[in-house]
Amino acid sequence: MSLAIFGGTPIREKPFPVWPQPTRDIEDEVLKCLHGENWGIGSKVVDRLCESFSNYHDSDFAIATNSGTTALWVALKAAGLKAGDEVIVPAYTFIATASSVLMANGIPVFADIDINTGNIDPNSVKEKITDRTRMIIPVHIGGTPCDLDSLRSIAESNNLTIIEDAAQAHGAEWDRKKVGAIGTGGCFSFQTSKNMAAGEGGIIISNDEQFMDSCFSYHNCGRVRSGGWYEHNHLGGNFRISAIQAALLIPQLKTLDHFLKVRESNRKILESSISHIDGISTLQTLPKVTRSANHIFICRYDEKQFNGISRDTFFKAMQAEGIYTYQGYKPLYKENLFIIDSSEYPWLRDVDYRNISLPCTERLCEKESIWLKQNYLLGSPEDTQDVINAFEKVTSAMKAEPNLFLDRDKNN
Repeated sequence: MSLAIFGGTPIREKPFPVWPQPTRDIEDEVLKCLHGENWGIGSKVVDRLCESFSNYHDSDFAIATNSGTTALWVALKAAGLKAGDEVIVPAYTFIATASSVLMANGIPVFADIDINTGNIDPNSVKEKITDRTRMIIPVHIGGTPCDLDSLRSIAESNNLTIIEDAAQAHGAEWDRKKVGAIGTGGCFSFQTSKNMAAGEGGIIISNDEQFMDSCFSYHNCGRVRSGGWYEHNHLGGNFRISAIQAALLIPQLKTLDHFLKVRESNRKILESSISHIDGISTLQTLPKVTRSANHIFICRYDEKQFNGISRDTFFKAMQAEGIYTYQGYKPLYKENLFIIDSSEYPWLRDVDYRNISLPCTERLCEKESIWLKQNYLLGSPEDTQDVINAFEKVTSAMKAEPNLFLDRDKNN
């Protein structure tokens, strides 16, 4: 079968399911809010979202924010982060995990990942702890929980606070408990691509009432719950969510379990098939992961099993077949943001991110990671079979006729 990249017929030409997906319930909730509610402060819709989300996620409290990034900043400040404090974060994550630390005047300290799971490596976390370390932000990459037991043990032994970055992990479970409130608090995102989407938005959950009172202040212009309207006790911001965003989200809590089951079913079909291809391996889940949110499907590419053909050429061949695979993240410490101007970030004057090297993060980012966006997991079994067929078609051709691909590598 001739590959599309060399003029053949692609496996797939129709699009995969769109995300987010509007429903009549969402339309009705938004219209009800438009005509019968305040659109911001004082709206009962925001209260309903917080109560419903916290109940679903096994937590006592929730505060909604205008983004996942601001949720992280609020949580860090509420947990007591001060200028110059260190926060250990994985180097394999979206920029907000680290930039929120900078925004709170803290110092991001990058830990390596477990190459088998893509999540933060507890052993690397241990190595990064200093007398200035105050917090750990573990990230549940792709919606699959990281090793929370090991991280909690490390945190307790060193008097550190855990703030979970659960931006991709709506409904995910560690040891049959939903993530987010397993540490002091957890932050979720409602940005357009997320498993619950409102265009933008975020939420913080916790079982710690004092922590959440502090979150309320930092997200609401420094006000305190029991204080006056013009009483401001902290340097907070206006990071509140709007009622319209909340109205978009409330009905999605009713459909979240359905979509989690669809994603899980398609992920299992996909993993079962492509794991038999020499040179393609799937990420592992730890035994205590009782549910993944399956926000992103990530697997690994072994160039040596494909005669040295580059991953970029593999991507192009897959994309030509109608299946958009791509690299995903690069090591965060290599972002231009971390070429530090000490006049702008004086508390980072002695920090040099250019000399960091985390081998597992660099290996996964630069050589191995293959990403599929979440809408690839939302289709029918036939849609998933198209993904499998493309993997098999491209990898078989790469093994059978490597020189065709190696010549393309040379010309790129």
